[in-house]
Amino acid sequence: MSTNKYWQSFAELNDKARHEQRSQDEFGEQLPFEDLDDKGLLDAKTPRRDFLKYLGFSTAAATIAASCKMPVRKAMPYVNRPETVTPGVAKYYATTFVQDGEVVPAIAKVRDGRPIKLEGNTLSSLTKGGTSPRMQAAVLDLYDTFRTTHPKHLNGTKWDEIPSYEEFDRIVGQAMAGIAGKQVVLLTSTINSPSTKQVITDFIGRVPNARHVQYDAVSYSGMLLANEASFGRRAIPAYNFDRAAVIVSLGADFLGTWLSPVEFARQYSYGRKINEANPSMSKHYQLESILSLTGSNADERYTHRPSETGAVAVALLNALNGTAPNVGDARLKQGIAEIVADLKANNGKAVVVCGSNDPNVQQVVNAINSAIGAYGNTIDWGAPLMTKAAIDKDMADLVSAMNAGSVGALLVWDANPAYDYFNAKDFKTGIAKVPVAVSFNAKMDETTVLCKFVAPAPHFLESWGDAESRAGHISFIQPTIFPLFKTRPFQTSLLKWSGNNTDYDSYFRQFWSSRIGGELAFDAALQNGIWENGRSAAPATTGAPATMVTDTVNKNGTTTTYTPATTGGNAGSFNGGGVSAATAAIGGASGAGDEVVLYQSVMMGSGKQGANPWLLELPDPITKASWDNFAMISVSKAKALGIKLDSDYEYYREKPSIELTVGNSKVTLPVIVVPGVEANTIGIAVGYGRNAELGKAAEGTGANVFPFARFNGTTVDYYNKVTVSGKPVANDYKVAQTQVHNSYENRQEVVKETTMAMFLREPNRYKEQREELTKDYAKTSGDYRHEATLYATPDGKGGNVYDHGFPGPKWGMAIDMNSCIGCGACVVACHLENNVPVVGKSEVLRAHEMHWLRIDRYFVSGENNPDELKAVVFQPMLCQHCDNAPCENVCPVAATMHNSEGVNQMAYNRCIGTRYCANNCPYKVRRFNWGDYTGASTHGVLGPNSGVGKLDPVVAQMNDDLTRMVLNPDVVTRSRGVMEKCTFCVQRTQEGKLKAKLENRALTGDEVQSACAQACPTNAIVFGNANDKTSAVAQMRQNNPQRLYHVIEQIHTLPNVSYLAKVRNSKEILENKENMGEHARQDAHEGAEVTPGAHPAPTEK
Repeated sequence: MSTNKYWQSFAELNDKARHEQRSQDEFGEQLPFEDLDDKGLLDAKTPRRDFLKYLGFSTAAATIAASCKMPVRKAMPYVNRPETVTPGVAKYYATTFVQDGEVVPAIAKVRDGRPIKLEGNTLSSLTKGGTSPRMQAAVLDLYDTFRTTHPKHLNGTKWDEIPSYEEFDRIVGQAMAGIAGKQVVLLTSTINSPSTKQVITDFIGRVPNARHVQYDAVSYSGMLLANEASFGRRAIPAYNFDRAAVIVSLGADFLGTWLSPVEFARQYSYGRKINEANPSMSKHYQLESILSLTGSNADERYTHRPSETGAVAVALLNALNGTAPNVGDARLKQGIAEIVADLKANNGKAVVVCGSNDPNVQQVVNAINSAIGAYGNTIDWGAPLMTKAAIDKDMADLVSAMNAGSVGALLVWDANPAYDYFNAKDFKTGIAKVPVAVSFNAKMDETTVLCKFVAPAPHFLESWGDAESRAGHISFIQPTIFPLFKTRPFQTSLLKWSGNNTDYDSYFRQFWSSRIGGELAFDAALQNGIWENGRSAAPATTGAPATMVTDTVNKNGTTTTYTPATTGGNAGSFNGGGVSAATAAIGGASGAGDEVVLYQSVMMGSGKQGANPWLLELPDPITKASWDNFAMISVSKAKALGIKLDSDYEYYREKPSIELTVGNSKVTLPVIVVPGVEANTIGIAVGYGRNAELGKAAEGTGANVFPFARFNGTTVDYYNKVTVSGKPVANDYKVAQTQVHNSYENRQEVVKETTMAMFLREPNRYKEQREELTKDYAKTSGDYRHEATLYATPDGKGGNVYDHGFPGPKWGMAIDMNSCIGCGACVVACHLENNVPVVGKSEVLRAHEMHWLRIDRYFVSGENNPDELKAVVFQPMLCQHCDNAPCENVCPVAATMHNSEGVNQMAYNRCIGTRYCANNCPYKVRRFNWGDYTGASTHGVLGPNSGVGKLDPVVAQMNDDLTRMVLNPDVVTRSRGVMEKCTFCVQRTQEGKLKAKLENRALTGDEVQSACAQACPTNAIVFGNANDKTSAVAQMRQNNPQRLYHVIEQIHTLPNVSYLAKVRNSKEILENKENMGEHARQDAHEGAEVTPGAHPAPTEK
C-alpha cells in the first residue's frame, strides 16, 4: 500500500510546520525593519512588541495605498464621427495569428477604431475557436512603443530616417546595382502564406541570382528529411489525436509548443472527456527528459537522458517486432513493454510522435507508426501541415556563403538568426560582409541592428494576408486599424523591387478573387475568415448524428457539432529501406556526465514576443516562475549541489545559481528544482536574454541559450553535453514565483483525482463523499445547494430575496479538471478583457501580482518516495462567487456584495482598502492594488515613485499613451488602494442582456461567455446561466453527478464555480482516505488497468 501526496512547493513537502507558519505572513518578503531600529528590535520576543511592529507596518502601508484623490478626466467626443464607428459598439473582423509555425484563426474585437481583444474563430474546423497565450497577447504587440516607426538607413554609426518609401526604394536600388553577379537571398521563417509564396516566386524569377532560404528558430528539419526518406515527400503529415486510443510521445510537447498545439489540444481533450453513463478515455504515455506541459498531463510518464531518445525509439520498434527492449533502466524497460502491449492491442487506433530533430530517430518513429497502422487513421497524409519547411543545412550553407563574400544582398523578414541561430557568431561575421542587408522586421532586434537598411513591416492586425495551416485549410488576415507607423508590407517591397508597381493589398485581393470565384465569393470568405477544402466555412449548425462527438461548449451562442478530422490516405507506401541504417546510426546514450536540453515554454515560444509584458508575467505552468528563464534540475541533482529543499528555499526569492558551459558558450542561471526531471538533465527555456532595444520589459530577462544547440552536419540538435559548476556560484538571484505564498490552511477537498479503474469500480465514491461532507449543513438548512441560499431558483427552493416571479439568470461556471492542460490562455485572456494590470518583476517578487485567475499546479508523489513524481494536476482558481461569501460579511463599507444574479461584485469607488475581504477569502483569489499600476490615480504623471515604494519600469511602459490604447473601455481601471477580483466578466453579461432586450427576446443560457471560457482551447471552462437547464454549465453539472464537487464546500460557502474530478487512465487504483498536508491524500493499490478504447467514445451535449 502506498500513499500519494499532493503538494505545491518543496516547503510544503519537506518543512510542513514552518511552511504553515510562514503562510500566515501577509507579505511574501522580509519586512524592512533594519533601517528603523537596531538588532534588538528584530530579535524581540515580547508578543506585544512583535504585534505592534507588524501592525505599524501594515497600517502605514494600507494608509499610503488608500489615501489618494481621484483626478478629474474629461472625455473628448468626435467632432466629425467616422461613418463606420459607433461609439460604444464593437465591431468584429476575422483575422489570423501566425507565429513560429502556429496558425490560429481569430476574431478581432475593435472598439472605437482600436483592436482590443482576440478570440478564436469557431468556424475553423481545426482549432474550433481555441486560442493560446501568445495569440491572446499578440494585440499588445500592436501598441508597442518600441516598434520601428519609419524606414531607416545606417549612415556610418547613426541611423537616418528616410522620409518616404519612394526615397527608400531609390537608395536601396542604388545599393543593389553595385552587387552584380552576387547572390540576392531572401531569408525568412517558413512561409505558409499562398499569396506570399507567389510573390517570392515572382521576385526570384525576375531578379538575377535570387534565391529563398527558409529558417526556423526551432527546427523540424529532421521530420521533413525523415518523411522524405520514408514516403518520398518532404512534408509533415497531420496528426489526429482525437482518433487515437493510445498516444505515445517521445519528448514531443504537442499540448504546449510542438507543431500545432491549439489544434492538438482540442483533439486531445475529446479523448479525455468522460461520459459518466459509459466511461472511456484515451491512454497517454510520455517519455521525456524534463517535465513538459504535455508530460504533466500524461497518464504514465518515464524519464531518460536527452541523448537516449533514439535508443528508446529503437527499443520500442524492436519490442514491436518481438525483441526485448535494450534499455538499462528497469522501470523504463517495463514501461516500454506496457506501451508495446497497448499499441498492439489498438492497431489503427494509436499514434507515436517524437520531438527529436534527428532524421534517423524520426525514421524509426515512422516505422513504428507504420507497424501499428497509424497512417490513414491517426496520421493523415491527405492534408499535411504547411507550417514547417525550413532545412537546417540550407541555413548553414547560407552562413558559409555570407562569410565567403558571395552574397551581395540579404533581405530578412520574420527571422532573427543573430539571436536564435546556434552559430550566431558566424552569422554576425557573415552579415558584416554583405554589402546590402535589409531588415523588414518590426523591431530593432538583434539581426535588424546589424543590417544597413530597415523597412519595418506592419503588425498583422494592420495587414492583409493569408495562412495555410494544413493543405486546403486557408485562413485570412485583414487589417483592423490603419497602420500606426510608417510601415510597409514585406511583400510590397518585393513587388516594387521586381518591377511590379502593384501594392500587396491589391495583389492579395486579385490573387484570391481569381481562385475563389470572384469578388463576391472572396468577400464572403474574408468575412468568415476561413476557406477550407475549396469552400468558404459555413456558420456552425445545431444537432449531431449519434456517431459524432458534440462540443461541450460553444463559443458563438450555438451548439456546434464536432467531427473528427477526415483522413486522406498516404503520400505513398511506407519505404522502410532506410530504417536499418537509421537504427545503426542512432547508437546509445552519450555516456556519463550532465546533459542540457533546450525547450520552448508556452509563454515565450522561440522569443519573438520576448518583450511582451503579459507573457513575461504569465507564470510558467510547471515552476510558476515569471520574467526569467532558469535551469530546471532534478531533486537528486539539487542534493548533489548541496541545495536544501526546505522552507527557506521557497520562502525567500533568492535562488542559488549555477554556471553552465557548452563549448565556448557559458551562462549563469538560477536553479529551480522540479520533480520528474531526469537525474542528469538540465532543462532551459529558449526565448529569453534579449537586447534592450526590444523594450523595457525585455531588459534583464534571463539568458540566451540558443548557442547551447549543436549542428550535427545535417540538422540542429537541441541537447548537448554540459559542464556544470560543482556547487552554486551565487545565492542571490531573485526569481519571481507565484503560488508558493497561497495556502488553504489544511482544509480538505481542494483537489480530487482518481483513476479510470477506480471510477469504474466505485463510480459514486466522490458523490458519497460530498454528501458526507455537507450532511451537517443539510440537516439544519434542508437542501444543501438551494434552501441555504437567499436567491430564488427555478425549482421554487431558496429564499425570496429578488424573487420577482421568474428567477432570471444565475451565472455559474463549471471546470472539467480532465480537460484543463494548464496552458494559461485563460489567464492572458482575463488580463485583456478586464484590464488587469502588469506589475513587473519587482512587484511579483513581493507577491503583488494581480492575476484574477491563476492555475494552481499540484505535484503528486508517493509518501515513501516523495522525490518520484507520479503525476501533476492543474486547477484553475478564481473567485468562486459564493452565495454565502465570507468576504461580504467583513467589508465595513459594503464594497463587495452579492447581486441578484449570483455574482459577488465589487464597487471600486466604495472600497477603502482594509483588505479584510482578502484575509477572509478561503480561496485567496482577491488582489490588492499596492501601487498605481494603471495610472488611475496619477493619470498623465505616472512615475517610478508614484506607488508604495518604487514601481517596476514596465509599469510606466504599460501606461504610455500608445500602450493604453489596448485597454477595454467597458472595464474601469482600478486605482491604488483598491481590492479587485474576478467579476464573471460582468460587462459581458450586461451586454448580452441589453442585446436580448433590444431584440425583444429572452437571454439564452449560453449566449454570454466569460473571457476565460471563450479562450480555452480544450473547453475545460464552461460559463453560462445555471438557471437555464439547457445551458452548457447546467448540463455539465447534471450529466456528471459522480465527479461534481466544489472546492472546500464543507465550510458552506456555496460556490457558484463547480469542478469535475480528474480521472487518469493509469494502472493504479486510488482510494481517497484522508488529506495529507493541505491537499488530498489517497491510498493506492495496484489494480487492473483499463484497456484504452475498450469503451465507446463519449457523446457530450
